[in-house]
Amino acid sequence: MGRAPTDTKQKLIETAIELIWRESYNGVSVDEICKKADVKKGSFYHYFPSKAHLAVETMDSCMEETKIKYDDIFSPVRTPIERFQLMVQHVIDQQKEILAELGHVCGCPFATLGSEMAAQEGEIGQKINEICAKKTAYYQSTLRDLRAQGLVDTDINIAVKADEIFSFIIGQLIMARIKNDLSFIEDNLEKALFDLIGVKAPLENKNAKPKELTG
Repeated sequence: MGRAPTDTKQKLIETAIELIWRESYNGVSVDEICKKADVKKGSFYHYFPSKAHLAVETMDSCMEETKIKYDDIFSPVRTPIERFQLMVQHVIDQQKEILAELGHVCGCPFATLGSEMAAQEGEIGQKINEICAKKTAYYQSTLRDLRAQGLVDTDINIAVKADEIFSFIIGQLIMARIKNDLSFIEDNLEKALFDLIGVKAPLENKNAKPKELTG
């Protein structure tokens, strides 16, 4: 029996994610994606007018998975400190999992695609901006709760600080990819993030394990 159309499309997306993370956007051809996915080239162009359109859908797919995780991580039932702790742990666990699977540190696929293609493909740049807005919305909500609890300065610029968090995480993942080394984010990312946020009160639960993610 032939693969269902939706399965073929999803297989192309999953294969593109793997190859783009393993190599880069420019380093992967449509032919290579089709060969790895065991899909005919005509089927590729049935679903995607171009490789750029596939790249946009891979970002959508990754963000959908991220949203499921972030809805749990940033649940208001958790303290704001726990939310950021769990976010850091999620970043580390995800990078370690991909390292074990692919053999090298892959960093952030959004940053990889954006740095290669945003200036050439407007749709990719727009998608990166959408992803940034979605992620920073979680950060903004948590920063507001930190401010309400008196854990950060009352005059903190929530929007600017959320953008700084996004840029900081992306920057650390880019450096980890360049160095092919996760040691900094494993050992220092959490403290560096709280230093960036400017948490004033001692983190009494800093060494306590936050509540586990569900699912």
